[in-house]
Formats: sequence, C-alpha cells, structure tokens
Amino acid sequence: MKKRESLNRVRLSDEEKEKLAGEIRAFYLDQQGEEVGIIQQMQLLELIEEKIGPMIYNKALNDARRWFAQIMDNVDSDYYTLYKGE
Repeated sequence: MKKRESLNRVRLSDEEKEKLAGEIRAFYLDQQGEEVGIIQQMQLLELIEEKIGPMIYNKALNDARRWFAQIMDNVDSDYYTLYKGE
C-alpha cells in the first residue's frame, strides 16, 4: 500500500514559484513604486507556503465539505420524495 503524502504544507513547483515571484515583483512595483529583490520575493513565497497557504487550503477544504454535505442532504431529500409507501 502506498503511503499518503502529508498535506500539512502547501508545496509549489518551481514554475509556480517563478510565476508568483513575478506577481510579487509586479505588485510591489504597481503598489509601492519600488523594485523588490529576489531574496525578498523568495522570503515572501516561503511565508505563503509555510503559514498562509495551509490556512487558505483548510478554508477551501471546509468550504468543499460544507458544499458536499449540502449536496448529500439534497440527495437524501430527493430519495425520500421518490420513495413509495407500502
């Protein structure tokens, strides 16, 4: 049996990191009017991966669970509307 990988940390691919670094650079240039160095970009990406990403992931997971529970309630309700009494 294959062991599941831990989902405790959001892991970004190198391509995703590169794209996000560009977004960070553009954000700072647009909002602050200043260039931000590669070290600051990588530090911000590490913060996102370690602290912010898991919080957003858990929120999305909880939202998906609530949505799924609502769908299952609808299925249960639909089932009983189709059920014929004896």
